[in-house]
Amino acid sequence: MRVKSPRGPTVLRFLAAMSAATTSPVLDLLVRAIAPTDELRISAAVTTEVVREAQRRHQLTPAATVAMGRALTSGLLLATMTKGEERVTLQVVGDGPLGNIVADANAHGDVRGYVKNPRVEGTIGTRPQIEGLVGRHGILNVTRDLGMRDLYQGQVELTTGEIDEDVEAYLRSSEQVPSALSCEVLLDCDGNVLRAGGILIQALPGGDADAITRAQHRLRTGALHLMLLAGDVSARDIAAGLSPSHPVEVLGEDRPVRFQCQCSDERIRATLQLLTATDLDEMIDEGKPAEVTCNFCNQHYEVPVSELAELRAEMKSAVKTSLETN
Repeated sequence: MRVKSPRGPTVLRFLAAMSAATTSPVLDLLVRAIAPTDELRISAAVTTEVVREAQRRHQLTPAATVAMGRALTSGLLLATMTKGEERVTLQVVGDGPLGNIVADANAHGDVRGYVKNPRVEGTIGTRPQIEGLVGRHGILNVTRDLGMRDLYQGQVELTTGEIDEDVEAYLRSSEQVPSALSCEVLLDCDGNVLRAGGILIQALPGGDADAITRAQHRLRTGALHLMLLAGDVSARDIAAGLSPSHPVEVLGEDRPVRFQCQCSDERIRATLQLLTATDLDEMIDEGKPAEVTCNFCNQHYEVPVSELAELRAEMKSAVKTSLETN
């Protein structure tokens, strides 16, 4: 989150998890399935509205939309593979003009994200390739929060800059799970999102690694892209049509996925409480509202001077109480 005084300089950048607020329509779905013959697990999703909402909120160029869409879809597929309360954060730090790309997803199907340079233009082709915009040199950071005391963090070097392929490489090398992952974003002639979706196929313990190799080859040669290009499909269609092994058994109900940020007025106040007394005094002296912008959803907030003064008074009271106690 970016907090600015009326003069303009950024006084704090805050990227914390926040509580409820900005959502896209719940029209996209994700399914979890297994292919029992070869002992594979599958997660597939349609994320068209998720990516459209990201494009709208961040005013993304077509090139940035494809990159952001792949990151958001990858995050959702990773976060929803298990039954538990999991949150997954992907951070792509490449040497391309897009800069850092962040996607944050949870097991409930909520995802949010941003790209550092959303207005970057670039040629991406009919079947979009983004390695020149992301960069082939850099790192992918993956943080898994399983709701326990410690976070699981892993890091790998970028292999292709296509994001989904890099996440797949991470799963193979860092988590040592044979995996095939593909995420696609199709754009119309005006650069708007036509369709988006993804599939993640993993071998269960004792599963057929050769089946994963077959799936990787098929996905790399454009199978998901062609499926989305042919017309509207469901998450179940993607899972059944791209599984290297049949039959496919869907587990549970289809799960809605949506772009949802967690910023709120209450969290904005909590963010401002992290400022120093000097920062607050300067903002109050200006006599104008403070401006706060959420990195993840680009939502803008204005905090009136009266609330800034209340925060400053609370800070003074807390300091006084602390001194009296000690």
